[in-house]
Amino acid sequence: MRKVIISLLAAAMLTACTRQNDISEAIDRQVAHYPQTAMQDIYKSFYQDRFGSEHMINDTAAVREYLSYELAVAVTDSVPNPYYEMVGAQGRCVRVYLRCVNEELLTEGQLLDAFIRSAKSANLPELSWADEWAHIEQAAREAGVPCTEEESQLLRQAAQGNRAVHHSDAYRNAYHPHYRIVKRTIFENELKTLIEQ
Repeated sequence: MRKVIISLLAAAMLTACTRQNDISEAIDRQVAHYPQTAMQDIYKSFYQDRFGSEHMINDTAAVREYLSYELAVAVTDSVPNPYYEMVGAQGRCVRVYLRCVNEELLTEGQLLDAFIRSAKSANLPELSWADEWAHIEQAAREAGVPCTEEESQLLRQAAQGNRAVHHSDAYRNAYHPHYRIVKRTIFENELKTLIEQ
């Protein structure tokens, strides 16, 4: 019996270490690709991984109208974003950049449909988001992501309420992010091959 308990404890510790490594690697990847990343951008990436885009879907007609508007804005951006990228450490969701539509790799309808279906299939996290965020924030601080105490408090309050945040001003100004969040399974089954043709 004692060997079983020790084995279970060892497995739990290994899982926790692996999870922390995944978090650190995801943060390092984001900071390397987007040096203007602030703590709220880290929060946004991990939040999108846990909650998907459900918080953005209230009125599908408005969602469709805003996508059309944002596609027009994205055309004028001087910063070419990637076609897609994973968010967070778990990779449950993918940011699909509007560049895919503007370069005619996807249609507006294909992206909109995938986005709406992804939002409807979102699952709530099993663990407390506030607890999860505390671990992520600590790893981000260790990676040197800048954050004032006031920003930290605001993000902790957002995490307590399971609320989304916007990208930081520095991130928006540097990278002009225009994308939609798509569940990874939908992305891989329906969109990825179209984008990579």
